[in-house]
Amino acid sequence: MGHKWFFSVPQSDAHLVLAQAKGGLSCFFVPRFLPDGLRNAVHLERLKDKLGNRSNASSEAEFLEATGWLLGEEGEGVRQILKMGGLTRFDCALGSHGLMRRAFSVALYHAHQRQTFGKNLIDQPLMRDVLSRMALQLEGQTALLFRLARAWDRRDNERDALWARLFTPAAKLAICKAGIPFVAEAMEVLGGIGYCEESELPRLYREMPVNSIWEGSGNIMGLDVLRVLAKQPAVMDLLADDFAEVKGQDRHFDRSWRQLQQKLRKPQEAQGREIARQIFLLGAGAQMLRHASPPVAQAWCREMLDARGGSLIGEQVQDDLLLRATGGVA
Repeated sequence: MGHKWFFSVPQSDAHLVLAQAKGGLSCFFVPRFLPDGLRNAVHLERLKDKLGNRSNASSEAEFLEATGWLLGEEGEGVRQILKMGGLTRFDCALGSHGLMRRAFSVALYHAHQRQTFGKNLIDQPLMRDVLSRMALQLEGQTALLFRLARAWDRRDNERDALWARLFTPAAKLAICKAGIPFVAEAMEVLGGIGYCEESELPRLYREMPVNSIWEGSGNIMGLDVLRVLAKQPAVMDLLADDFAEVKGQDRHFDRSWRQLQQKLRKPQEAQGREIARQIFLLGAGAQMLRHASPPVAQAWCREMLDARGGSLIGEQVQDDLLLRATGGVA
């Protein structure tokens, strides 16, 4: 019995639902149809009128003595649901990254076609700088997400499981939060047409916030990162070993790692978002230093880890980034 204010994808064949049992909050498998073929007593009251994500229905539901099967033990509902939640948080980060890449592709194509002041827009120095920084941001995200995907695939390994446990909420926070201003920047590349519904960018812009909210908003992700740091002592050794492999390759990376180590001696709850973002950036930076060309990796570290800002991206690095973004090999 009870009311669920947000019931996602109500047309699904089954849902995992948290509900109170005698032993505490528990996880139940609630099918749409019962074994005898009758519809389960889950009544949809209305569909949500959402900002975006409209092709994916969300609803309010009333449970009127609905039938469900207990998963795991009573009182372990949150633990059970998080087994699924970790993967769906990873999906949120991947989804936001994919939307950002699509928005960037639209902007980049427009810049190659549009002529201003006698040149293609892509050849105007200021626009080339804007697009190069967008491409650089995506490079770091891609590198981190591939490493995170490998950790999820290998989570039978203790170290990879711990890596995934830490970097999944950090990636969800950092990437999903970055999506909204990123798509807005892509709109600016197109100008007025980017703001009109004839372009797909307004739809992408409306879609971006949902991944920040689904499966835990930014504060929840920051708190989850702090929880991993507090309850998994081995995570500090994991980070130290991971980052030691690239030590000395970039001074901005080394300085940021030292700064994070100082924060982690006595982390405060109010620092949860900041710590999660810094862990994400260092994880992405380590992957860039391992796998990207040295000029691109150092440009990424300077752009993302140097708080002073104001530095220009070299012309050769710009050429390499924009060539890769159009499917070429730098």
